Amino acid sequence: MVGTVYVGVANYLGAPEGATTNGFLRLAPGSDDWEQLNNGLPNSVEVRCIVVHPERPDTVFAGTQKGPYRSDDGGDNWRSLKLPGPLQIVWSICLDPRNSDTLFVGVEGFAIFRSRDGGLNWEKLNVPTPKGVPEMPFPTRVIRLVIDQSNPDEIYAGLEVNGVVRSLDGGDTWTDISSDLLELAKQEHLQSGEVTDDPNEGMMDIHSLTVSRTHPGVIILANRMGLFRSINKGDNWQEMGIGRFSPLTYARDVVASPHNPNCLYSALSIAAISDAGSLYRSNDFGESWQRFDSNLPIESTLMIVAESVNDSKRIYCAARGGQVFGTDDDGSTWRTLPLPSGIQGVYGLACS
Repeated sequence: MVGTVYVGVANYLGAPEGATTNGFLRLAPGSDDWEQLNNGLPNSVEVRCIVVHPERPDTVFAGTQKGPYRSDDGGDNWRSLKLPGPLQIVWSICLDPRNSDTLFVGVEGFAIFRSRDGGLNWEKLNVPTPKGVPEMPFPTRVIRLVIDQSNPDEIYAGLEVNGVVRSLDGGDTWTDISSDLLELAKQEHLQSGEVTDDPNEGMMDIHSLTVSRTHPGVIILANRMGLFRSINKGDNWQEMGIGRFSPLTYARDVVASPHNPNCLYSALSIAAISDAGSLYRSNDFGESWQRFDSNLPIESTLMIVAESVNDSKRIYCAARGGQVFGTDDDGSTWRTLPLPSGIQGVYGLACS
């Protein structure tokens, strides 16, 4: 149903003792009450990504700790789209705009799968491991998959903590496009080794990618060190300088509006676990940024932002600690919609 908001919750390192770090919740249009969805989903479901079909709002995809799931009735009922091999923790899903029966899934452990028949059958794609990767104490996550709507054969995958890879032929072959990020990491202010002693860690700690259909070949990237842009399909990268506009520069999400080709949104915070977040918007494709959330009391890391594909005035964002905020009038007024008490660990968010 148009106007529905979905939130996915999953466990995270550093979660408070006793917090509920699992669940898939839905907010019906006009309601202030969240409802838990579970019919057909795994027990104690952990949801790290949610995708609403752009043309069929009742079709929803969820990435869980036991693979991808699909609902065709707005979340009332779910069925598994089983990946081959052992159970896979899904971090990202994207649909081919030419044919929604072609979908891509990115999982923990660094693998990307493709289905051409709506998830009945899958093939594991041959994706190279980027060079210069720091040794992390957790498996690489394919945290974001995006397709260039202006040329759907171009697919980009952001890896945590592992850089960026690209396919220019619909997923058949892939190349590493992280080398210029490593060059940027030679600059002292772009070095960060919080988990390891490797100064490349921060630049390879990708959180989000986005592309705009009217800016072909341009990719915007969000990572621990801020926002970065490539104008040549990832061959080269440049720092966008978000610190000129925001005191918070840890970038967890960046999204291009499906309605306004020059509009970008970014979720900015202090760190992975923090007590402050902010939502910024650019109306000139990243040349300048303004705080968009009307200084809402965001009390933890802002994890994700989602704009409705049906209504450009409907924008929602969610913080790790369980706060959800939304506007249905392009930011003139905001709703504060906290998740039920004790639920933390927001990763997924979508609104139809």
